[in-house]
Formats: sequence, C-alpha cells, structure tokens
Amino acid sequence: MKKIPVWMDCDTGTDDAVALLLLHASPELSLEGLSTVCGNAMQDLTYWNTHRINGLAGKDTPVYCGASRPMLVEPHTSTLFHGENGLGGVDLPIPESAEVPEEAAWEALYECARKQPGELRLVATGPLTNVAIAFIQYPDLPQLLHSVLLMGGSAGPGNVVPAAEFNIYADPHAADIVFRSGATLVMFGLDVTLQARLLPEDLEEFAASGTKAGIFVRDCLQGYVKASRRYGMTAACMHDSCPVMYLIHPELFTGRMAGVAVETRGTITCGKTVVDLDSDLKFPFKNALVMLELDSKAFVSILKSRILSLG
Repeated sequence: MKKIPVWMDCDTGTDDAVALLLLHASPELSLEGLSTVCGNAMQDLTYWNTHRINGLAGKDTPVYCGASRPMLVEPHTSTLFHGENGLGGVDLPIPESAEVPEEAAWEALYECARKQPGELRLVATGPLTNVAIAFIQYPDLPQLLHSVLLMGGSAGPGNVVPAAEFNIYADPHAADIVFRSGATLVMFGLDVTLQARLLPEDLEEFAASGTKAGIFVRDCLQGYVKASRRYGMTAACMHDSCPVMYLIHPELFTGRMAGVAVETRGTITCGKTVVDLDSDLKFPFKNALVMLELDSKAFVSILKSRILSLG
C-alpha cells in the first residue's frame, strides 16, 4: 500500500505533541518533514520540543525552523494550557541526532511539494505564519499541495477571545492569506475539535500501559486538564490530532463545504473565521471543507491504540 506523504507545520505544545506521536504511530502515513512556528510557545521552545517528541517516538524526521513571530501582530502564547516549556512541564531530552538544517521552513516545504506535485498533505496545527510565507514566496505552492489540513478557527464562538480561536487569532493576517490562496483546505475548528476529548480516566489508561509514550501523554496533559476546569470542562481536547486522524480515518468526521473569510480589522473580532454555512446572502465562494462532527468514542479508542503502540 502506498503511503500518504505528509508535512506537519506545528507550534509544539501539548496537543501538537500528541498529534505528532499519532502521526509517527500511523504506518499509512509517510512523514516527510516537520516545521515549527511561534504559537503555543515561542519558536525556540516549539522547535526543540518537536525534536524531543521525535526522540520519544524513536524517529529522526528533520525539523525546520520557521517564523519566530507573527506577520504583523505581537506574539501571543498559551502557557496556561501548555506550561512554561510548552510540554506541560515534562522534561524530555533533545536527541543527540537532532540537527538544525540550513533551509528555512518554507524553503524545505516547497522543495518537498515540488518533488511530488499533487501528493503532499500539509497538516498545520499552529498559527499559519509559515504557510502564508511559503505561499507568498512560492505562488505555485497552493496548487502543488494535495491539500492543507489546518487546525484553527470556528464557525461559532472562539476560545482565546469571544470571537476567535487561538491559532487564527495568533496570526490573523497569515490565516487570511491562506484562506484566500486557492489551496484545497480542510478546516478543523473548535466546532469539531472540542469533541475530541481525553478525560482524566483516559489519561490514566495511557499511563497504566507503562509505556514511555503513554506516561508522557498523561503527564504532559495534567496542566491542560487543570486549566480546562476554569472553563467548566474536565478534559484535554486533542485539537491538533484531528487533522492527523482524518488522514487515516476520514469516516470519523462529517463536514460541509463553506465560504470562510478571516476578519483582520475588527477591534473585537480580529481573528474571527466567518464561516458561511447557512446565511441568506451566501458568500460567492466555497473555499474550505469545514468539519463539524466527530465520532468521539472511536477517535479516543484509535488515538490510544496508536500511541501506545510506540512503546
């Protein structure tokens, strides 16, 4: 069976880490490269955290440095959910094999897509700064990619502010470029990712396996669960695992094509993804497949079995 080539662009905090473990544990996928961006934590942390997760999974996928700040707005990080080090306070070693390639993230991504036109899936689980820069520098890249599967946005309310989800809010101008790019987009916003919940008992099941990966998942998500209690939840939402899971089990998701625009000028709505699902005066375009529903039970079951298979 031919493997699906994947590039992951991430801001490795806790849920990115779980998504990367899922990607490493999925033999149907071929992880061609990783790139990091400022988001859940600053770039110096997200970059080396990505190497750390590679090491935990026993892999040495190359990791490329991306943008150290958003395009126009000031950086906005999330220590409340991801801890000061981005991994919930868990200290993992940097593998001895870790190297810093000379190419920038957007250069390496373009070269990878150019070598396999129409095949590469770009999974973007952080702010879209790197993707937007790549699309600006290489105007043919949106058409070279098979698709962009992005975690970000919401058809309803936001989370970091009332109108906006974190990844889009963190760099709304980059998101605007990506949604206008003409690339084939699959959007995993809060509408679906809030259904991808790991409960405390799920985390204990991870740890009870005795595996390094399982214990890491439990430990790194403890702070996430604690923070979620402030908002009436007792779970860790695996936002970033959703696009990876879609690549291996698309039947778990239900979505609709819609027009999606990004608000970049509003004083209280900046970063809002305006998703036209049911308006009377429809947008004249449909630029994204917006995921809305998830088989949550199957999602959690598969996530556990895949990650625990890493040992």
